[in-house]
Amino acid sequence: MSGSVHREQGEDPLDRAVWRLRSRGCWDDAAALLAADAATDAGAAVRRAGLLVERCMFTTAGWAEAEEAVRTAEALAQGDALRGAAACERGHLAYAATVLGVRDRADEARSALGRAAALLPPTAPGRAVLDFRRGLLAEHLGDTPQAAKAAYRRAHAAATAHGDTLLCSFTWRHLAGLALRGGDLTEARHGFTESLRLREELGFLVGMAPALAALADVQPEPEATRLRAEAQRLFRLLGGVPTWLAERLAAA
Repeated sequence: MSGSVHREQGEDPLDRAVWRLRSRGCWDDAAALLAADAATDAGAAVRRAGLLVERCMFTTAGWAEAEEAVRTAEALAQGDALRGAAACERGHLAYAATVLGVRDRADEARSALGRAAALLPPTAPGRAVLDFRRGLLAEHLGDTPQAAKAAYRRAHAAATAHGDTLLCSFTWRHLAGLALRGGDLTEARHGFTESLRLREELGFLVGMAPALAALADVQPEPEATRLRAEAQRLFRLLGGVPTWLAERLAAA
Protein backbone atom coordinates (compact mmCIF):
# COMPACT_ATOMS: atom_id res chain seq x y z
CA MET A 1 0.00 0.00 0.00
CA SER A 2 2.91 2.29 0.00
CA GLY A 3 6.11 2.46 -1.96
CA SER A 4 9.46 4.05 -1.36
CA VAL A 5 11.07 7.37 -2.10
CA HIS A 6 13.56 6.91 0.69
CA ARG A 7 17.04 5.44 0.73
CA GLU A 8 16.75 2.01 2.29
CA GLN A 9 20.40 1.48 3.07
CA GLY A 10 23.71 3.17 2.35
CA GLU A 11 26.84 4.53 3.95
CA ASP A 12 25.28 7.61 5.51
CA PRO A 13 24.62 7.07 9.25
CA LEU A 14 21.46 9.20 9.13
CA ASP A 15 20.04 7.15 6.26
CA ARG A 16 20.73 3.93 8.14
CA ALA A 17 19.16 5.25 11.35
CA VAL A 18 16.05 6.45 9.52
CA TRP A 19 15.71 3.10 7.76
CA ARG A 20 16.05 1.09 10.98
CA LEU A 21 13.29 3.06 12.64
CA ARG A 22 11.04 3.12 9.59
CA SER A 23 11.38 -0.61 8.99
CA ARG A 24 10.11 -1.26 12.52
CA GLY A 25 7.15 1.09 12.23
CA CYS A 26 8.73 3.90 14.29
CA TRP A 27 7.77 6.64 11.84
CA ASP A 28 7.60 9.45 14.39
CA ASP A 29 11.13 8.74 15.57
CA ALA A 30 12.42 8.44 12.00
CA ALA A 31 10.76 11.72 11.03
CA ALA A 32 12.24 13.41 14.11
CA LEU A 33 15.75 12.60 12.86
CA LEU A 34 14.99 14.61 9.72
CA ALA A 35 13.11 17.46 11.41
CA ALA A 36 15.98 19.93 11.70
CA ASP A 37 17.08 19.56 8.08
CA ALA A 38 13.48 19.43 6.85
CA ALA A 39 12.83 22.95 8.13
CA THR A 40 15.06 24.43 5.43
CA ASP A 41 16.07 21.67 3.00
CA ALA A 42 13.49 20.57 0.44
CA GLY A 43 14.95 17.11 -0.05
CA ALA A 44 14.82 16.35 3.66
CA ALA A 45 11.33 17.83 3.83
CA VAL A 46 10.09 15.51 1.08
CA ARG A 47 11.65 12.50 2.81
CA ARG A 48 10.06 13.48 6.13
CA ALA A 49 6.68 13.97 4.48
CA GLY A 50 6.96 10.53 2.88
CA LEU A 51 7.58 8.93 6.27
CA LEU A 52 4.56 10.60 7.83
CA VAL A 53 2.30 9.74 4.90
CA GLU A 54 3.44 6.13 5.18
CA ARG A 55 2.53 6.21 8.88
CA CYS A 56 -1.00 7.22 7.84
CA MET A 57 -1.16 4.27 5.46
CA PHE A 58 -0.12 1.78 8.13
CA THR A 59 -1.87 3.23 11.19
CA THR A 60 -4.79 5.31 9.77
CA ALA A 61 -3.61 8.08 12.13
CA GLY A 62 -1.42 11.17 12.03
CA TRP A 63 -3.20 12.91 9.17
CA ALA A 64 -2.68 16.47 10.42
CA GLU A 65 1.05 15.96 10.90
CA ALA A 66 1.39 14.42 7.46
CA GLU A 67 -0.56 17.27 5.87
CA GLU A 68 1.68 19.84 7.54
CA ALA A 69 4.80 17.98 6.41
CA VAL A 70 3.58 17.83 2.82
CA ARG A 71 2.82 21.56 2.85
CA THR A 72 6.32 22.28 4.13
CA ALA A 73 7.83 20.14 1.37
CA GLU A 74 5.73 21.91 -1.25
CA ALA A 75 6.73 25.35 0.07
CA LEU A 76 10.45 24.55 0.06
CA ALA A 77 10.60 22.66 -3.23
CA GLN A 78 12.36 24.34 -6.12
CA GLY A 79 13.11 22.74 -9.46
CA ASP A 80 11.07 20.12 -11.27
CA ALA A 81 12.50 17.10 -9.44
CA LEU A 82 11.69 18.33 -5.94
CA ARG A 83 8.38 19.89 -6.90
CA GLY A 84 7.43 16.62 -8.59
CA ALA A 85 8.44 14.61 -5.51
CA ALA A 86 6.39 16.89 -3.24
CA ALA A 87 3.38 16.57 -5.55
CA CYS A 88 3.81 12.79 -5.47
CA GLU A 89 3.56 12.84 -1.67
CA ARG A 90 0.51 15.11 -1.87
CA GLY A 91 -1.15 12.61 -4.18
CA HIS A 92 -0.25 9.68 -1.98
CA LEU A 93 -1.67 11.38 1.11
CA ALA A 94 -4.92 12.15 -0.71
CA TYR A 95 -5.08 8.57 -2.01
CA ALA A 96 -4.53 7.18 1.50
CA ALA A 97 -7.30 9.32 2.98
CA THR A 98 -9.66 8.13 0.24
CA VAL A 99 -8.88 4.42 0.20
CA LEU A 100 -8.90 4.17 4.00
CA GLY A 101 -12.27 5.89 4.21
CA VAL A 102 -11.14 9.01 6.07
CA ARG A 103 -12.28 11.50 3.43
CA ASP A 104 -12.88 11.37 -0.31
CA ARG A 105 -9.88 13.12 -1.84
CA ALA A 106 -9.76 11.12 -5.06
CA ASP A 107 -9.80 14.18 -7.33
CA GLU A 108 -6.96 15.74 -5.36
CA ALA A 109 -4.96 12.51 -5.62
CA ARG A 110 -5.38 12.35 -9.39
CA SER A 111 -4.54 16.02 -9.81
CA ALA A 112 -1.40 15.86 -7.66
CA LEU A 113 -0.06 12.71 -9.30
CA GLY A 114 -0.81 14.17 -12.70
CA ARG A 115 1.16 17.26 -11.72
CA ALA A 116 4.04 15.06 -10.58
CA ALA A 117 3.97 13.20 -13.91
CA ALA A 118 4.28 16.50 -15.77
CA LEU A 119 7.31 17.49 -13.67
CA LEU A 120 9.23 14.21 -13.52
CA PRO A 121 10.75 12.91 -16.78
CA PRO A 122 10.44 9.17 -17.54
CA THR A 123 14.06 8.52 -16.50
CA ALA A 124 13.94 10.38 -13.18
CA PRO A 125 14.59 8.22 -10.08
CA GLY A 126 11.29 9.41 -8.55
CA ARG A 127 9.33 8.23 -11.57
CA ALA A 128 9.22 4.63 -10.37
CA VAL A 129 7.31 5.40 -7.18
CA LEU A 130 5.08 7.80 -9.12
CA ASP A 131 4.15 5.08 -11.59
CA PHE A 132 3.45 2.71 -8.71
CA ARG A 133 1.14 5.21 -7.03
CA ARG A 134 -0.66 5.91 -10.29
CA GLY A 135 -1.20 2.17 -10.48
CA LEU A 136 -2.76 2.24 -7.02
CA LEU A 137 -5.19 4.91 -8.17
CA ALA A 138 -6.06 2.95 -11.30
CA GLU A 139 -6.65 -0.25 -9.33
CA HIS A 140 -8.37 0.96 -6.18
CA LEU A 141 -10.07 4.19 -7.20
CA GLY A 142 -10.56 3.74 -10.93
CA ASP A 143 -11.19 -0.04 -11.01
CA THR A 144 -9.12 -0.32 -14.19
CA PRO A 145 -6.88 -3.34 -13.57
CA GLN A 146 -5.23 -3.27 -17.00
CA ALA A 147 -4.10 0.33 -16.52
CA ALA A 148 -2.92 -0.57 -13.03
CA LYS A 149 -0.95 -3.53 -14.34
CA ALA A 150 0.81 -1.39 -16.95
CA ALA A 151 1.72 1.19 -14.30
CA TYR A 152 2.99 -1.45 -11.87
CA ARG A 153 5.12 -3.01 -14.60
CA ARG A 154 6.68 0.35 -15.46
CA ALA A 155 7.32 0.96 -11.77
CA HIS A 156 8.85 -2.49 -11.35
CA ALA A 157 11.21 -2.06 -14.29
CA ALA A 158 12.35 1.37 -13.08
CA ALA A 159 12.70 0.24 -9.46
CA THR A 160 14.84 -2.68 -10.62
CA ALA A 161 17.01 -0.38 -12.72
CA HIS A 162 17.51 2.05 -9.82
CA GLY A 163 18.02 -0.66 -7.20
CA ASP A 164 14.93 0.25 -5.16
CA THR A 165 14.43 -3.16 -3.59
CA LEU A 166 11.64 -2.07 -1.27
CA LEU A 167 9.58 -0.66 -4.12
CA CYS A 168 10.14 -3.93 -6.00
CA SER A 169 8.56 -5.75 -3.06
CA PHE A 170 5.49 -3.55 -3.42
CA THR A 171 5.26 -3.94 -7.20
CA TRP A 172 5.59 -7.71 -6.91
CA ARG A 173 2.82 -7.74 -4.30
CA HIS A 174 0.38 -5.67 -6.35
CA LEU A 175 1.10 -7.46 -9.61
CA ALA A 176 0.44 -10.70 -7.74
CA GLY A 177 -2.83 -9.29 -6.45
CA LEU A 178 -3.94 -8.50 -10.00
CA ALA A 179 -2.90 -11.98 -11.11
CA LEU A 180 -5.03 -13.50 -8.34
CA ARG A 181 -7.91 -11.26 -9.33
CA GLY A 182 -7.56 -12.62 -12.87
CA GLY A 183 -7.48 -16.24 -11.72
CA ASP A 184 -3.76 -16.90 -12.34
CA LEU A 185 -2.87 -18.65 -9.11
CA THR A 186 0.63 -19.64 -10.23
CA GLU A 187 1.63 -16.09 -11.10
CA ALA A 188 0.03 -14.78 -7.92
CA ARG A 189 1.96 -17.27 -5.78
CA HIS A 190 5.21 -16.31 -7.51
CA GLY A 191 4.67 -12.58 -6.99
CA PHE A 192 3.67 -12.87 -3.35
CA THR A 193 6.67 -15.12 -2.69
CA GLU A 194 9.05 -12.62 -4.27
CA SER A 195 7.52 -9.75 -2.30
CA LEU A 196 7.97 -11.60 0.97
CA ARG A 197 11.53 -12.63 0.07
CA LEU A 198 12.60 -9.05 -0.63
CA ARG A 199 11.08 -7.77 2.60
CA GLU A 200 12.87 -10.47 4.55
CA GLU A 201 16.17 -9.57 2.87
CA LEU A 202 15.72 -5.87 3.65
CA GLY A 203 14.47 -6.42 7.19
CA PHE A 204 11.29 -4.46 6.47
CA LEU A 205 9.61 -5.86 9.56
CA VAL A 206 6.53 -3.64 9.45
CA GLY A 207 5.68 -4.96 5.99
CA MET A 208 6.12 -8.63 6.79
CA ALA A 209 2.68 -9.44 8.20
CA PRO A 210 0.79 -8.22 5.09
CA ALA A 211 3.20 -10.13 2.86
CA LEU A 212 2.76 -13.34 4.86
CA ALA A 213 -1.03 -12.99 4.88
CA ALA A 214 -1.14 -12.40 1.13
CA LEU A 215 1.01 -15.46 0.42
CA ALA A 216 -1.13 -17.56 2.77
CA ASP A 217 -4.16 -16.84 0.59
CA VAL A 218 -2.61 -18.67 -2.38
CA GLN A 219 -0.91 -21.55 -0.57
CA PRO A 220 -2.39 -24.97 0.24
CA GLU A 221 -2.71 -26.28 3.75
CA PRO A 222 -0.90 -26.73 6.08
CA GLU A 223 1.43 -24.02 4.72
CA ALA A 224 -1.36 -21.45 4.61
CA THR A 225 -2.10 -21.89 8.33
CA ARG A 226 1.59 -21.62 9.21
CA LEU A 227 1.96 -18.39 7.24
CA ARG A 228 -1.14 -16.84 8.83
CA ALA A 229 0.08 -17.76 12.30
CA GLU A 230 3.39 -16.05 11.59
CA ALA A 231 1.56 -13.00 10.24
CA GLN A 232 -0.53 -12.83 13.42
CA ARG A 233 2.59 -13.12 15.58
CA LEU A 234 4.30 -10.22 13.81
CA PHE A 235 1.10 -8.17 13.81
CA ARG A 236 0.89 -8.50 17.60
CA LEU A 237 4.63 -7.85 18.01
CA LEU A 238 4.25 -4.50 16.23
CA GLY A 239 1.26 -3.45 18.29
CA GLY A 240 -1.44 -4.08 15.70
CA VAL A 241 0.22 -2.46 12.69
CA PRO A 242 -0.85 -2.20 9.94
CA THR A 243 -4.26 -1.53 11.44
CA TRP A 244 -6.15 -2.48 8.27
CA LEU A 245 -4.82 -6.04 8.53
CA ALA A 246 -6.63 -6.77 11.81
CA GLU A 247 -9.98 -7.71 10.32
CA ARG A 248 -8.40 -9.93 7.69
CA LEU A 249 -6.33 -11.83 10.22
CA ALA A 250 -9.29 -12.22 12.56
CA ALA A 251 -11.36 -13.76 9.79
CA ALA A 252 -8.63 -16.20 8.75
